[in-house]
Amino acid sequence: MINPQLEGKTLLITGANHGIGAATAKACAAQGAQVFITYYRGPCRYSREALSKARKAGVGGDMLYQAMQQQSAQPLVDAMGHTAVAYEMDLGDADNIPKLFDLCEAELGPVDILVNNHTYCVLETFDPARVSDQGSGIQLITGAEIDAHFAVNARSYALMMSEYLHRYVERSAAWGRIINVSTDAAHAHIANVSYAASKHAIESYSRSAAAEMGQYGITVNIVAPGPIQTGYITPEKEVKIATGTPLGRVGKPEDVADVIAFLASEQARWVTGQLIYVGGGWRMHQ
Repeated sequence: MINPQLEGKTLLITGANHGIGAATAKACAAQGAQVFITYYRGPCRYSREALSKARKAGVGGDMLYQAMQQQSAQPLVDAMGHTAVAYEMDLGDADNIPKLFDLCEAELGPVDILVNNHTYCVLETFDPARVSDQGSGIQLITGAEIDAHFAVNARSYALMMSEYLHRYVERSAAWGRIINVSTDAAHAHIANVSYAASKHAIESYSRSAAAEMGQYGITVNIVAPGPIQTGYITPEKEVKIATGTPLGRVGKPEDVADVIAFLASEQARWVTGQLIYVGGGWRMHQ
C-alpha cells in the first residue's frame, strides 16, 4: 500500500466550499492531513428559495452552479471532524492574504501544502455578436471585469505563494507543496476571454515559482481540469462532452482531487513545474 505521508501535514485550500476544492479537502483529510478551508460567496442574482430548489433538483446549469457556490463550507468541516476548519474570506482583497495564513497557523499550525483553487468567472467576449442574456449571460469585455478576474485568479495566487514562501523560510522548513488549479482552456476560451487570460497568468506564475522555490524543497505544479461537473454543465452539454471525451464521460470533482492529492504526496517529490491536464483526454498535451 502506498503511503502518501500526509499524516499530520497542514493543508490550506481555497475555494473549497464545493466542487474540486471540497473533493480535494476530503481526499487529503482521508490521508490524515489537517485541512484549513477558505471560500468566498459573492453577490448572487438568484433568491435563496430558487437556489435551494436548484440544489434539490440537481439539474446542471447556471442556477445549480450558483447554488453550489453559495453554500457554506461548515457541513463539509463537520463531516471531516476536528482536523478541519473553514473561514470565509475574499482573496481579491490583497490585505486578506496574510490574515488568512495567520488564522490557519492559529488554528492548525504552519501551512505545509497550499492548494490555490478559488476562481472568479464572468463570461466576457470581444465580439458584440456573442453578447447574450441567456443562462449566466455573456457581456462585452470591460476594464472593471478584467481587473476583477486578475485580482482573484492571478494576483491572489501569486501573493498566496509569496506569503507561503516567506513563512516557510522564516521557520526553516524543508518540505513543501504548492498546487495551483488552472483550466485546460487557459490558452484561449471563446466568450470567456478574461477568465482564460487570468488562468494563463496562473500557469506562468507557477512555473516561475517552481524555478525559484525548488532550492527550498518546495514543488510547485499546475492542475488543468477539463469539463468537470461542478453544477454548471447542463444535461445536453453533458452528453456532448461525454461523446467528445476519450474516456467517455464528464469529469467529477473527485477525478481532479485525486491528482491534487498525488501532487501533494511524497510520491510526487520529483515532479515540479509541470502542468497536468485532468480531463479524461478532452485535451491532450501537444
